[in-house]
Amino acid sequence: MDEQPAIKMKTHNEYTVGWVCALPKEQTAATAMLDQRHDDLPKPPTDSNTYTLGSIGKHNVVIACLPKGHIGNNSAATVAAQMVNTFPSVRFGLMVGIGGGIPPKVRLGDVVVSTPVGSFPGVVQWDRGKAIDGGFERTGSLNNPPASLLTALTILETEHELVGSKIPEYLDQLKQKWPRLATKYLKVDSLQDVLFKADYNHVCQSTTGDDVSSGSSYESEEEDSCQHCDKTKIIKRKPRDMRVHYGLIASGNQVIKSATRRDQLNKDLGGNLLCVEMEAAGLMNNFPCIVIRGICDYADSHKNEAWQEYAAVVAAAFAKELLTYVSSGDVDGERTVKDILGDVLTEVSSTKIDVSYIKSSLDNDIDLGILEWVTPVDYGPQQSDFLRRREPGTGQ
Repeated sequence: MDEQPAIKMKTHNEYTVGWVCALPKEQTAATAMLDQRHDDLPKPPTDSNTYTLGSIGKHNVVIACLPKGHIGNNSAATVAAQMVNTFPSVRFGLMVGIGGGIPPKVRLGDVVVSTPVGSFPGVVQWDRGKAIDGGFERTGSLNNPPASLLTALTILETEHELVGSKIPEYLDQLKQKWPRLATKYLKVDSLQDVLFKADYNHVCQSTTGDDVSSGSSYESEEEDSCQHCDKTKIIKRKPRDMRVHYGLIASGNQVIKSATRRDQLNKDLGGNLLCVEMEAAGLMNNFPCIVIRGICDYADSHKNEAWQEYAAVVAAAFAKELLTYVSSGDVDGERTVKDILGDVLTEVSSTKIDVSYIKSSLDNDIDLGILEWVTPVDYGPQQSDFLRRREPGTGQ
């Protein structure tokens, strides 16, 4: 099927949903899920983002991707800040893409959605904190997802229990609308979900004489695909269909590629962890959003890129399904992200003034302390007496 024609150009103020991706393949999956594509809109010179505009149901959506080669929380925060400046009516965001799953509950091809768990708001920044004796203490907290999205998730979860997800339906539609993508993004039948024991590390290349004599070169991570790993170390599991999980996602600026580190992080978070990724924490405080991750690896030494396209497209399909349960009225009821950021700026400015006043008061106290240290004599009463007895016009 040919590419859909773009419809009549809209205005910046008509876009209320911001969709952020970290990788081009995630942006491709997001674009494929749009019901309609819209014409591009001009942007200010200070905005370095590239946008894809369109609609899903009644919602006008603006999609932005991190610059190629830029990953992590800081890059995501920059993209989101520029987006809400150019599209001032954006009410909330969707951070959609791929992530590493935490076994045994989560498997490759599953979807994980950030929702509050206990004292956690759905996303925790695992590498933010301070070193203490015997370990690392995480500090700070992130905001909860917007109420309108949590309400929609509740309804959606019930519908999944009753009639199942529409994700398979959306994937079938993708085959018809974008046949070129289907061969790469929907190759799930040729993929294998392999989980190795946590204490068994990846083997990059066999050291046998046959491999050396054949002239085979070192394969890339995605090409190697564990063909030299010991198959007896694979954990046997019964096959099952794709599932959607709701709960805790850990975000950081470092790639986790160690089963030991992965499992320790899960233990530190009370065994509630479902997924690890690298961008969400940069958005949660300043960009009210929900995080949706398709699982493409197990965050261990065996991770490769084989599942990435499929994981990206199932995450995008879930995001589309979620938006169909978000009413336009609920969206309009949310404050714009730009207004929220304005309040944050006001609070920061007010705090800065308070800090300056406190510092000035402390400096004055320090000066008085120095004078008292220089001499124990208090000349204040004597000066007051002199001023009281002076002749008019003198002692000025």
